[in-house]
Amino acid sequence: MLLVGYNGANNTGSESRLLSIIDDVRAVLGEDTVITIPSLNPVNLYRYIEESPTLRVAPIPSIYFSALKRLVKENDLVMLVEGSCYMDTWTSALLWAFLWATKVAADEGRPSMAYAVDSGRLSNGNIKRVRKVASRTDLIVVRTQAAADRLREFGVEAPIEVTADSTFTYQMDPADKDILQRTWPEATSGVVGISSIDFYEWPVVIRPVGRKADCYRWPYYFSRSKERTAATRDLAEGLAREAERIVTEYDKDIALLCMEELDEPLARQIQGLMSCPERTRIYSSREHNASEMMGILSSLDGLIASRYHACVIASFGGVPMVTIGHDLRVEDLVRDMNIYNSSFIPHDEKDLFTKLTERVDKILSDPASERAAVERAHAEHVERASRNRELLRSFVETRGWKTPT
Repeated sequence: MLLVGYNGANNTGSESRLLSIIDDVRAVLGEDTVITIPSLNPVNLYRYIEESPTLRVAPIPSIYFSALKRLVKENDLVMLVEGSCYMDTWTSALLWAFLWATKVAADEGRPSMAYAVDSGRLSNGNIKRVRKVASRTDLIVVRTQAAADRLREFGVEAPIEVTADSTFTYQMDPADKDILQRTWPEATSGVVGISSIDFYEWPVVIRPVGRKADCYRWPYYFSRSKERTAATRDLAEGLAREAERIVTEYDKDIALLCMEELDEPLARQIQGLMSCPERTRIYSSREHNASEMMGILSSLDGLIASRYHACVIASFGGVPMVTIGHDLRVEDLVRDMNIYNSSFIPHDEKDLFTKLTERVDKILSDPASERAAVERAHAEHVERASRNRELLRSFVETRGWKTPT
């Protein structure tokens, strides 16, 4: 099995997805199935993946075409395991890696499936690429009906099933349940989380040279300009004002949650702009594994989130949430959870921070009804996510592969 995704990026969502998917593969095909995980950052992947004769990490270079082709040819089944699969929000390079793995698998006669992934906005050129290549996938499993509808609109002809994100079946270590209290005992009045993204440094673009400070990993560079830098500053100032208001009016401390290591600069900027930075603490995926981040997120009194998996993981604790979305994943998720009207705000909304204050007041002044809605949605999504394993079993059995009884 070759699991192609955003592996090893110190990203909580990718980590929880990958571990859940490995569990699914083991349950369906047995412990002796050899799983290979390609990664641009193998050192990070080793933080939560222990290699064995049946689980190996395969380092690949930034220019990945030949390495991925070799790995596809060496394996019997290719699975796309990155949630942000059929979209170019973050970078076309990531999309092209998934399409390349799909193309090589089809050319080499290897079955391929996309496992609980998403679709999003695409350039016209990438729509054509997705239509052509994704149609050669043997099975695409997406995590929302909206994602399936978009793929159909793009012209993708592969079989498509709708389930839910694999993180909904992730199992937290019980020892991490009280990690927020243990690591921040001074926060006795409760904690509200802010999981933010610097919307204005994306997408990552491909160029031969650029400023070292803007380099994600050569030849990939963040999008930068004076206008984008000013927009980032405005975002940080707005979130800092709201965080201060929550501290002042509700006596809640603020956890700045970095679901990916790349979120840390914005979190530090928000913290530095506040008049009460001592009432904040940064929790980053660089230092905390997925189980620990789940323990933190599920213990919050409320959440302001732009990260998809911050919402998913917080739902384990029924945490009331306000979402600020710049791509379609978060918007689709909260629609599916039936909390869109009380939760969602587009990131480019003219009166973003006025609406943010209104939404935050609602979830903190009436938390019981908001929690009940999130808890109902969580239970439904766990049930939907359980179908991922069933679909994998059916997929391999139709190819004559034996599965444990």
